[in-house]
Amino acid sequence: MTQPALDFVIAALEKIRESSDRAPRASRTMLGRLQPADFVAVSLPATPELREGGRETSGSPMGRRLQGAPNKAQLLEPIRERVCACTKCANLASSRTQTVFGVGNPDADLMFIGEAPGVDEDQRGEPFVGRAGQLLTKIIKAMNFAREDVYIANVLKCRPDTPSGTFGNRAPTPVEMQTCLPYLVEQIEIIQPKVLVALGAVAVEGLLGMRGTMRELRGRWHAYNGIPLMITYHPAYLLRNQAPSEKRKVWEDMLQVLERLEQPISERQRNYFL
Repeated sequence: MTQPALDFVIAALEKIRESSDRAPRASRTMLGRLQPADFVAVSLPATPELREGGRETSGSPMGRRLQGAPNKAQLLEPIRERVCACTKCANLASSRTQTVFGVGNPDADLMFIGEAPGVDEDQRGEPFVGRAGQLLTKIIKAMNFAREDVYIANVLKCRPDTPSGTFGNRAPTPVEMQTCLPYLVEQIEIIQPKVLVALGAVAVEGLLGMRGTMRELRGRWHAYNGIPLMITYHPAYLLRNQAPSEKRKVWEDMLQVLERLEQPISERQRNYFL
């Protein structure tokens, strides 16, 4: 990093420390991604309002910004490569067809997190493409987003292996989730969505390390590393339980997500059933 850029970073950190009761923090992941040649300090035109931390501030002393930083897609790619080559869970590495990293917009405001790939995802290398995935896509469209607008990932990047001759999918074990979780943590740190949605109790356990019934967990806001987290039923649950009341619960959760994202909600959306 050049000296002017270093001076800028130090000045910015000092400003944060002076104006906040919390010390500035940076993840090891993001620090490790900094490339000295990619950061250049430049002057900004004098304006009455500058953006600081995503908020408009009047008379901010931050008169410079960093340009040329790698974009989020570039930052995600080395993680994807490590996931593809991962053999930490020998049983999963030997049984998988391919890893399932994540899909969508790296700059997304909204990120959905499931538990693990199923057989369809294992074949295609993309999360949520089977029947449950089709229902999730329907939910996303009902929110007036395209699937390409959001980001979708799982706690596990490999399909949990099943005994030979058996059908269906199994839930990942706590050990498998803890082994694979650092990859998801890196994804979240880079994408920095405004809202996270955890789909199902297994995803909640992987993210928050807590267990509970969906009746207790869903429909209210939680937080993951400071990011608002909404917990709702996994789409696979809705395929098993077709009761309109259960579908409505999921949609009510999504209405809360839209409100948190400050998205307009039509009357049709408010009265919508999946």
